[in-house]
Amino acid sequence: MYILGIESSCDETSVAVVDGEKRQIRSNIVASQIEIHRLYGGVVPEIAGRAHIEAVSRITYEALEKAGLTLGDIGAVAVTAFPGLIGALLVGVNFAKSLAYSYGIPLVAVNHVKAHVAAGYLEDPTLEPPFLAVVVSGGHTSIYDVKDYTDFREIGSTRDDDAGEAFDKIGRVIGMPYPGGAALDKLAYEGDPNAVRLPSPALHDGLDFSFSGLKTAALNYINSERQKGEEPSAADIAASYTAVITDAITSKVRKALDMTSASRVVLAGGVAANSHLRKRLSELCKAQNVTLTVPPISLCGDNAAMVACAGYFEYLKGNLSGTGLNASATEPQ
Repeated sequence: MYILGIESSCDETSVAVVDGEKRQIRSNIVASQIEIHRLYGGVVPEIAGRAHIEAVSRITYEALEKAGLTLGDIGAVAVTAFPGLIGALLVGVNFAKSLAYSYGIPLVAVNHVKAHVAAGYLEDPTLEPPFLAVVVSGGHTSIYDVKDYTDFREIGSTRDDDAGEAFDKIGRVIGMPYPGGAALDKLAYEGDPNAVRLPSPALHDGLDFSFSGLKTAALNYINSERQKGEEPSAADIAASYTAVITDAITSKVRKALDMTSASRVVLAGGVAANSHLRKRLSELCKAQNVTLTVPPISLCGDNAAMVACAGYFEYLKGNLSGTGLNASATEPQ
């Protein structure tokens, strides 16, 4: 069964075709807006929405052509409906509704966070629940006990900002090009991870995080050094900042493994591309005799292949939507 996936939750317009049964990507087109938003140092929601409008129809037919299929071959249309930037989401949802209605194709609403986890199924077709999922991105830092393909229980999350946003913010302050997180990852190898003393974003109780205090501490350090007439080492900041974040996430995953006795971990989300985090979790899982699944870099960021894959499992559960489907900036309660 072929699923057409549509993703427009933030600043990437993406359309993909996935063979749900084989967990195989037939096409995955991503129209990136990075160069547009780089001018502003971050995503401008109104500009993102307009860019989605300009791209979504074109890349839909590009994805179908690359897959060697037509809309008549598509079994369901899956679209990211929440969470995300509301203006951006509305573009994808309304386009998907129109497409599904016009061609009489079933419509499936997809949770963006579950879609990130579904990228693990595309990386490893043998992957099956239950497992522990760690989703780390610019909009999410959460740990889930995944009971079934569509049954997620959140057991840990951030109480304020997210890891990806924290990386991008400090990266921008020390002069890294947008998106700052990717540049910070590389620079961290050149610095001393013990050079700057920073508070851990891992809260003492449970499995939750708080990144706001860490960002404030890093900004205070940078501003303090500059007020003294000294420019702090960008490499040392990158290394120390990266170390404290990866340490925090690794420590919470270790605790989650003890709580759940999970034998498998799936790391997903944009920050899953961070080489330091991948290395730390790989070392932890090896020591704990736990299997770690991490999607390739191309499937860590926002993309429609993961949406199509998640949509396939929602379709099998009978979770279909109609023309009344609406987008939501947050996950509906």
